[in-house]
Amino acid sequence: MNSNLDKIRAKLGISKADLIRNYLEMSKYIIKQKSSIQSLNDRDFIVVKRSYLRKLIENWEEEDQIDLGRKLARFINDCARINGKLDDIDYKLELCDNLGFFRKFEDDENYVLIDKKFGPSKFVEAFIWGIFNQGQFNRDWISSKIETQSKIRTAYEKQVNPVERSSSHFSYEFAKIVKEEHE
Repeated sequence: MNSNLDKIRAKLGISKADLIRNYLEMSKYIIKQKSSIQSLNDRDFIVVKRSYLRKLIENWEEEDQIDLGRKLARFINDCARINGKLDDIDYKLELCDNLGFFRKFEDDENYVLIDKKFGPSKFVEAFIWGIFNQGQFNRDWISSKIETQSKIRTAYEKQVNPVERSSSHFSYEFAKIVKEEHE
C-alpha cells in the first residue's frame, strides 16, 4: 500500500499526507467495498469517462436528457439528505465537485457556472433545477416546443432564465447563490 501511495503521490505531485487527506475527503461521499464503489445511500457506482458519458447523453432525445438530469439531481439530494444538508446548496455543489461532475464555481455576482463539458443543455438545466429547487423540471421545456409555442417559451424564460455569463459555462438566474449579509 505504501508503494502505491508513493506512485500516486508522485504522479499528482503532492505530499503523501495531502493524498491521504484527499482520500479521506472522498470517504464523505463514497464508500469502497470489496467488489464495488457505493454512495452513502448504498447505491452502486461505476466509473465512466466523463467525455464518454457526455457523448452518450448528447445522442438522446431532450426528454430523455431531462429525465436523466432529474434522476441525477435526486441522487445528489438523497446524499445531501442523508447528511442533513438537503437545503445546503454549497454542500450539494461540493458533492458534485468531489464526485467529478463539474467544478464548484461561482462568478463575482454569485451565479453558479457549470462547465459545458458536463453535458448537453437540457440535461444540465434539469440537473441544476433539481439541485436548487428540489422539484421537477418541466419536460415540455425542450427546444422544439420553446421555439414554436409562445406559452411554453414564456414559462421557460421566466422560470429557467438562462443567462450568458461565460461562453464555456451554463448559468441560470435561478442558480444564483444568495449570500446572507452579516451585520
